[in-house]
Amino acid sequence: MSSHLVGVGVGPGDPELVTVKGVNALRAADVVVVPVMDTGERGRAEATVLHYVPGEKVVRVVFALNERTDRARREAAWDAAGERVAALLRDHGSVAFATIGDPNVYSTFTYLAQTVGELVPGTVVETVPGITAMQDLAARSGAVLTEGTEPLTLVPVTAGAAVLKEALAGPGTVVAYKFGRQAAEVAEALRETGRLDDAVWGSALGLPEESVRPAAELDGGPLPYLSTLIAPARRDGGRGGKL
Repeated sequence: MSSHLVGVGVGPGDPELVTVKGVNALRAADVVVVPVMDTGERGRAEATVLHYVPGEKVVRVVFALNERTDRARREAAWDAAGERVAALLRDHGSVAFATIGDPNVYSTFTYLAQTVGELVPGTVVETVPGITAMQDLAARSGAVLTEGTEPLTLVPVTAGAAVLKEALAGPGTVVAYKFGRQAAEVAEALRETGRLDDAVWGSALGLPEESVRPAAELDGGPLPYLSTLIAPARRDGGRGGKL
């Protein structure tokens, strides 16, 4: 029988936002892998998964999620993670990888699946979509992501504040991910492009420490790394936009 690797999006942290299909995939797998930065931590993906599967079925695999300066160390850590998951596939046959958000949106799963496919030829790879942080933040804040023919631009601020500023200068709604460490630059970009007043940011969505605030309250202080920003499109108040 061929090995089966499925990436399951478990949403931004609220266990109620895991889809029925996602829960079924987690329960059907022989092993559920969760990514961690070190073996002593319980990450957000694991905390969500444990609402639906027993702890003995969950395996933590260390990824160099925060390593951005030492490429060799990062590559070695990722290779080790791939080898670990490949070994689990050989031993068990069916592995689910739980990832925050969606497995096809800035997820560690895409890299893992490529590595594992090379180590275990013939592996069947699937994904189960998950609710993203921008969708959850829109629901919790009342921000509308798109109307009519408006474009939607998603920017990881790890690519640099200049990339975000360019997107903010354009049309439509702009969503920024992972901007916590560059909150001051993000606030300045919003001011310079006239997008500050309607923007909103959030972190730890669905968790006890959740924060959803107007972007106008950004004071340059540090925020959680996984903070999300929505800068809605400039709208004239007409109903339905340009349908």
